[in-house]
Amino acid sequence: MSKLLLIPAPLHDEGLNALPAYVWDAILSCQAFVVENPRTTRRYFKSVSKDIVIDNYEWINVNEEHAPARCKLLFKEGKTIGLVSEAGCPGVADPGQAIVALAHEVGCSVSPLVGPNSILLALMASGLNGQQFKFNGYLPIEDKPREKAIQELEQQSRKENCTQLFIETPYRNNPMLASLLKCLSPSTQLCIAADLTSPAEWISTRTITDWRKASPELHRRLVIFAFKAS
Repeated sequence: MSKLLLIPAPLHDEGLNALPAYVWDAILSCQAFVVENPRTTRRYFKSVSKDIVIDNYEWINVNEEHAPARCKLLFKEGKTIGLVSEAGCPGVADPGQAIVALAHEVGCSVSPLVGPNSILLALMASGLNGQQFKFNGYLPIEDKPREKAIQELEQQSRKENCTQLFIETPYRNNPMLASLLKCLSPSTQLCIAADLTSPAEWISTRTITDWRKASPELHRRLVIFAFKAS
């Protein structure tokens, strides 16, 4: 029977210790890999073991037009495919969900493997509400729409007693933080989780009032933002 293994990837080049040992056995059991960036994934595999022969496997870019058709053929042949996200867990804030849906459609076995997920790690470490939360992906780039989105998310957080989580590209972290400090209420709790699972990992939750006294430099760091209104 064909299988789709959802293989976690490290969140950081120095974060391999966050991956359980059984992930490597799963990698070696595959005949093909569906990935966002073949070069990044090949480097990831080589960093785990230099003995892997990369060219022994079929490689499919998840974003290429014919990726679903190629995967469907491999499923029909009874092959085991590994789906690898660019960082973290496949199918979560990740384009690989379309391949997972295809696997279910054709009756392929789907197995999610344990690995680091920046959204859940940030939520776990935030001290905010982990019973009710929402991941919002990326907020608008432009100042006014971004500020409006932040205000709406805070209103929803207050009304539904939920934690709001989102991400930003590393070079726009500082403008995002500036908007948060400008728009959120003084008592709202904001968690900043940077470089998770790396040696430079840093996580802190404070009120907006406290963040306004001393805000961190976040340029080019990998950050998850989370807040909860009181």
